[in-house]
Amino acid sequence: MIIAVFPGQGSQTPGFLSPWLELDGARDRLAQASDAAGVDLVAAGTEWDADRIRDTAVAQPLIVAAGLLSWAALEDAAPHTPGGVAGHSVGEITALVASGVLSAREGMRLVGIRGRAMADAAAQEQTGMSAVLGGDQEAVVARLGELDLTPANYNGGGQIVAAGALSALAELAADPPRATRVIPLQVAGAFHTRYMVPAVETLRAAASDVQPQDPAMTLWTNHDGSTVTTGRESLDLLVAQVASPVRWDLCMASFAEHDVTGIIELSPAGTLTGLAKRALRGVPTVAVKTPDDLAAAAALLGA
Repeated sequence: MIIAVFPGQGSQTPGFLSPWLELDGARDRLAQASDAAGVDLVAAGTEWDADRIRDTAVAQPLIVAAGLLSWAALEDAAPHTPGGVAGHSVGEITALVASGVLSAREGMRLVGIRGRAMADAAAQEQTGMSAVLGGDQEAVVARLGELDLTPANYNGGGQIVAAGALSALAELAADPPRATRVIPLQVAGAFHTRYMVPAVETLRAAASDVQPQDPAMTLWTNHDGSTVTTGRESLDLLVAQVASPVRWDLCMASFAEHDVTGIIELSPAGTLTGLAKRALRGVPTVAVKTPDDLAAAAALLGA
């Protein structure tokens, strides 16, 4: 099975949507997404600088909109669609839309609310996130516990993202676990931790009137790497995920168990294929960064 994966926050770069807007209908799609999310995504994806698109309330809808644009373009270009989907963090909303659980408008509405709610929660306390590269996983997690930090993302490939108070992250950087490197991330708060509980309640209220459909293809959840078969379960897990760790390591382990034979990462691509190259050696990957990459993705699907 060849699958499609959708990246999370931090994968965006200034101007990355410009080549996608050259495709027929893309500007109209993005205008509709902007209306649903409450963000000018055309300007954000083509004109705004790195600081403006780093804002959580902007970055999240921008990333999901890009994923949906590139997914639609892949469906037009490829002989058939991937057999399964998964998304990292906010990319899970993109995966729910791609698998038919949510409509595009519902997905964009929810991601707009999610981004604003997480930005509001992050503003309550001085928190952040740092990537911890290398080392022994148990030792890393133990060190985070000593500092009252949370392992917010288990990304696989020897990477864990720590989240919590900025003072504790500074301590971690000053005295890291053996054989690790600590890299501060340019995010506004401690996502996927207890600090985000208020955002969970906001998103749950927003999702309460949504009638999700069951997924039309294999759909993995960040919760524990398992596959979900009902729309209601996938939406409930999506909501709870805001304040719980992203287990991308377990997703990749499950990809191997399901005999995934190729991975296509949709825009803004590169992060997840990089992780897959380390954790799933030998599995072909294609990162669809611009429309020029669609031919390689279509060829992989047709192989």
